[in-house]
Amino acid sequence: LLLGTAYGLLAAIKLYWPEALELPFLSFGRIRPIHTNLVLFGWSSMGMVGMALYVISRTSKVSLYRPQFARAGMWAWNVSMALAVITLSIGITRGPQEYRELPTPIMALYAAGLLAILYTAYGTVARRKTPEIYVSNWYILGAFCWVTTIVVIAYLPFYQSGMGNIVVQGYYMHNAVGMWFTPMVLGLTYYALPRMLGKPIYSYALGVLAFWTAILFYTLIGAHHFIFSPIAWWLQTTAILFSVGMMVPVWAGFGNFFLTARGSWHKVRRSYAIIFLLVGVWGYALSSTQGTIEAFRSANIYWHFTNFTVGHSHLAMYGFVTFCIWGIVYGLLPTITGRGPSEVAMGLHFWLAFLGGSLYVVAISIAGILQGASWVAGESFIASVDAAAPMWLWRSIGGFMMVGGHIVFLYNLWSMRPASEAATPAVGTSA
Repeated sequence: LLLGTAYGLLAAIKLYWPEALELPFLSFGRIRPIHTNLVLFGWSSMGMVGMALYVISRTSKVSLYRPQFARAGMWAWNVSMALAVITLSIGITRGPQEYRELPTPIMALYAAGLLAILYTAYGTVARRKTPEIYVSNWYILGAFCWVTTIVVIAYLPFYQSGMGNIVVQGYYMHNAVGMWFTPMVLGLTYYALPRMLGKPIYSYALGVLAFWTAILFYTLIGAHHFIFSPIAWWLQTTAILFSVGMMVPVWAGFGNFFLTARGSWHKVRRSYAIIFLLVGVWGYALSSTQGTIEAFRSANIYWHFTNFTVGHSHLAMYGFVTFCIWGIVYGLLPTITGRGPSEVAMGLHFWLAFLGGSLYVVAISIAGILQGASWVAGESFIASVDAAAPMWLWRSIGGFMMVGGHIVFLYNLWSMRPASEAATPAVGTSA
């Protein structure tokens, strides 16, 4: 998290001050993919999977199945991320394919780690001592299944050029968010939120509805990233239609979580862990609804290929995924280690991250609107740069606040370390 966002902050600074740190390995074109790959695969994925293994064990009422495989997967992921930083820094890349920049051998190592963790996760649920599979595990196991499929399709050697590559790119970069990060975090929330509130989820049926409708709609909306491109018009229209359909699982899940919290606001006010989680749920609803609006051709004219899309992606991955991960860590990790952070430190983390992230998203979104309006008006490209540049400064200020919040999170994480080995409960002993 710290390394990935440090690269992201440097990228934001260099967008406003291009002459800052003029070194080849710190050029914008190299540090930007380092930032995205570290925060996606190094921070978010590892944070989610760590808590997912805990949730799977607790809800199945069994210890993890062959945890040495998950541990091997963790090391494979860490090694692959170290290699990613090295190779991308020296310019070794697969080219301008967002989130697919990593050379195939490195991604193969990451995929091997994924399969090892998947083996532990599925083996644990298969040996559960409960008659049913709790809804959290539907989402978690589904995410493991889908991301395996997505990565294989993305790296198939016969779809690496031409229009086929464009279609696969849209499929991969959108489904990496929608069929990996989203269901994994939602699955964790279906366990963590009721646990922290001390009450059952409002509706099991709404959770199942959201699960199946996400499968129905989400896998076909990646092409809305390439509206007005040379790909088939019918495929673009299908992506727009299914983007509208995505409102069903989004608002079913959002409503389910907030109806669960209804009547427990006194607990919410006293717990930053729950506040982090519910703000993340709001981020889920807002970013998904924004994505649906952005999919329409009339909106694409102004917003696509501008900084507005960058704001949208940060609202999703930061305002939704990362805030939920923080809330889940703060809510569940103390039950494992027996130690928790101070409310003051958690509050400092929350407000730095919330205000910094909000400033970042608003500033970069306004920059995108100004860019799009300039392009539609037929002005020169440099005119759009001049219009957006002041917002890039505010983006950097927001980034500084976000990184400050991450440093506080590191301190909080250290304060939650196990008091002693003897005091640490065994994973999977009870639900």
